[in-house]
Amino acid sequence: MELNPRHRHILELARQKGFLSTDELSKVLSVTVQTIRRDINELCERGLLRRYHGGAGLESSIENTDYSMRQVLNREEKAGIARMVAEEIPDNASLFINIGTTTEEVAKALYGHKKLRIITNNLNVAGLLCENENCDVILAGGVVRGDRGVIGESTLEFIRQFKVDFGIIGISGIDNDGTLLDFDYREVRVAQAIIENSRQVFLVADHSKFGRNPMVRLGHISEIDALFTDRTPPPELVNALRAARVKVHFLDKQMED
Repeated sequence: MELNPRHRHILELARQKGFLSTDELSKVLSVTVQTIRRDINELCERGLLRRYHGGAGLESSIENTDYSMRQVLNREEKAGIARMVAEEIPDNASLFINIGTTTEEVAKALYGHKKLRIITNNLNVAGLLCENENCDVILAGGVVRGDRGVIGESTLEFIRQFKVDFGIIGISGIDNDGTLLDFDYREVRVAQAIIENSRQVFLVADHSKFGRNPMVRLGHISEIDALFTDRTPPPELVNALRAARVKVHFLDKQMED
């Protein structure tokens, strides 16, 4: 289910401050402490916050939110991001699409395209696009995770055989200094290979990824050509994007260099 506005506000504050006391949240949001405790309990049950004595803080830096939960979080925003990406992809193009719920939305948005050749390590993406007779889908081999992402040394070697027009990648977190972060070092290595072997790299990430703190460094925002998101990034990240001359597309707007 989607988050209500107060839950969204709590998560935004958690990303900004790291830890939030129940008393502080009660004052900021003008609700009772009991209401805040219920909110924290629900967000912790959904894996979005971690409960500490007297309040709550950010989720773990070593373990991602459950895949079934990620599928429904910010679904409308992800679909909007995907439509923007699809508008930038011409027919008769080759592309990588990696693991992630937002990249899966991109696959849905690309369904009407013609003569695409798609290389992916995401079984969900392959399943979505193989039904389109106008697309050729090439699936990487390797170890299959619970979210149907494919990873491992054989995946890495397979990706490195190609040089494509577009690499479309998702991410678990973007630090305000522009560092790209994720949870699984094996997934990160595949994403790095995609970046190295794509003529243009498109990063898809909704606003919940800004300031998030997974522990594995994938690279830096300067290694991508365009970021597609739903909201204006935090000011520090905006500065990093401008310094790297990355074009940012967000719903209803566009930030130029």
